[in-house]
Amino acid sequence: MPHFCNDDVDIAYLDEGEGEPIVLVHGFASTKEVNWVQPGWVATLTRAGRRVIALDNRGHGASAKLYDPAAYHGAIMAEDVRALLDHLEIARADVMGYSMGARITAFLAFAHAARVRSAILGGLGIKLVDGVGLPEDIAVALEAPALEDVSDPTGRMFRAFADQTGSDRRALAACIRGSRQTLSRDQVARIATPVLVAVGTNDPIAGSAQALAALIPGARALDIPGRDHMLAVGDKVYKAGVLEFLQARP
Repeated sequence: MPHFCNDDVDIAYLDEGEGEPIVLVHGFASTKEVNWVQPGWVATLTRAGRRVIALDNRGHGASAKLYDPAAYHGAIMAEDVRALLDHLEIARADVMGYSMGARITAFLAFAHAARVRSAILGGLGIKLVDGVGLPEDIAVALEAPALEDVSDPTGRMFRAFADQTGSDRRALAACIRGSRQTLSRDQVARIATPVLVAVGTNDPIAGSAQALAALIPGARALDIPGRDHMLAVGDKVYKAGVLEFLQARP
């Protein structure tokens, strides 16, 4: 597995296929394999003739584990993606993020518009501007002695997911405390790249895809029917909508 360093933080990534590049940014407590390989995204995109690059965000997977919440600001994590493009000598790429990864993608598109050919925000709607990400209760759940000690349903779901993936729960608790930033309505209105916002219709975490798309000039919204925050990731409607968007974007 290839690695590179950004400001002394070791970042693991995969790089598969040939063609126009797309960078994939996974969600909180996930990894490049869980978010993108296992649900078939890497296979789908490489079959479509794309070069697929996916990183493990800092604190996740095979990347460096950090325990200071300040190290996980959304703008800092966006710079990891920008640094990966620099490392691979890619001037411009499509970027797709899911959940926290979509928040990172939005920060990247705002700060480095020239590097982002298009942005796909999966699992994140209007809560990009009206919410600060996943609740603090999840950090408490991650720090609990055992899953049985967690009563909050959302916290329990993420704690079980972290246990399942063998994650460093201390690093994840720092991440969730440090990455809960929003962009303002004025900031998202200044995102100039083509944007697709894709959210499951049963997803209470993301907020409305249509409400966010309405704030970004030219953005499109995609409903993923009958899917919640977890199940939307590998949905065929999501994949078909992304492929159509990538084909149609300038």
